[in-house]
Amino acid sequence: MLLVYVPKLTNRLGYTLNVLLKHVLRMDFSITASDDDFLAFGGMRLCYGQARLGDSLFVKACDLLFETSINDQEPHPWCDGGQWKMFPVYGRDLDFDFDLFAATFYLVSRYEEYLPHREDVHGRFMPQDSLAFVHGFLDQPVVDQWAVMLRSAIAVRYPDAELPSRSYRFVQTVDIDAAWCYLHKGFFRTFTGTFRDAFWRRNWDEVRLRFRVLAGRESDPFDTFDYIIEHSARSHNSYLIFFSLLADYGQFDKPASCHNKRHRELLQHLCDHAKVGIHPGYASLEYPQNVDVETQRLESILHRTIVRARYHFLRLRLPDSYRVLVHAGIRHDYTMGYADEIGFRAGISQPYPFYDLERDMESQLTVHPFCVMDTTMQKYKKYTPEEASEAYRRLIDSIRAVDGTFCCIVHNQNLSDYFGWKGWRQVYESMVDYAKPISS
Repeated sequence: MLLVYVPKLTNRLGYTLNVLLKHVLRMDFSITASDDDFLAFGGMRLCYGQARLGDSLFVKACDLLFETSINDQEPHPWCDGGQWKMFPVYGRDLDFDFDLFAATFYLVSRYEEYLPHREDVHGRFMPQDSLAFVHGFLDQPVVDQWAVMLRSAIAVRYPDAELPSRSYRFVQTVDIDAAWCYLHKGFFRTFTGTFRDAFWRRNWDEVRLRFRVLAGRESDPFDTFDYIIEHSARSHNSYLIFFSLLADYGQFDKPASCHNKRHRELLQHLCDHAKVGIHPGYASLEYPQNVDVETQRLESILHRTIVRARYHFLRLRLPDSYRVLVHAGIRHDYTMGYADEIGFRAGISQPYPFYDLERDMESQLTVHPFCVMDTTMQKYKKYTPEEASEAYRRLIDSIRAVDGTFCCIVHNQNLSDYFGWKGWRQVYESMVDYAKPISS
């Protein structure tokens, strides 16, 4: 066990130690504010404060974790030999030249999203305004890297200590924005869709494809679910989660009806092979009560409690959106990432508890960050399939290096080889094969 000395224990400090030591490094630790107890302890010791106690490992503290208010901060990021650092500290007797605990808290709490900032047209925090994007380390799991630095320093200081092992994980998540392209839409949506394609878009190829699908001569392009399940099954020790959109039909929400028999059967089928969570609709940001309604719809279909969610369009506003999920009984969120940029929004690849900065307390919600989405690469970054495959490999390599968790988003409709996605099945298959844990 590691004993940590702190001059004063605050909620922020206790939370940050919990994130780095328990959730990332899997270490047992205890905290003390007693100098005597700390110096008398015979095991691994870590001092966090203004001065080293004894011959323990020492991280010099700045003020952030001893504050309770939300103020403008000056993290001063810099790159040192390829390693990004924040919150520099100064002195002669240091094991680290930055406060890695303050740096961790600043990123995983999403501190900057509580400060005045711009929002895009969908009401989302813009990645271009983030510290990580501005300084160029958004593509690095820096918190995981800092945890590895800390673990290495502990191992050097206490070579006889047995530190817990960690392992890389692969989590594949699938957003079901539209289960089918043509099938099971009802007469009105089928008629208006056909009319639009024929007389407004004048896309006769799509009209013919629609008729072939409706006549049963060809599979629906969006029905790639068994294909996804099959490829996921090849990657042992990985995890597959589907998120189902069950909002009312609207401008940005176009799911099959929750009352549609085929749709209900599909979700029940997916639940037999993977975890299934709710994908709260676009309007849930303005109408948070929708999350309860849509979660209850999924629970009535699957006859089980739903504890996982990802907001549609990644419409996340802190801390309100997460408070809504907790109120709805959701315990695991998968929204933490960006729609238009690749990388680590919270600087971390691994699950961690959400910290409500306004209430200055840790919540019951576990955040599962993702680092890349298929739509980001094709729509926003304009990558070719070859460029996308290379981007996947770079991210996976950076996460493997720290024994982190590679969590990605794909969409069933984007594996159709239609509508601008030709060649992306090969990208998907290559990614799944490259991302699977080596032990499998």
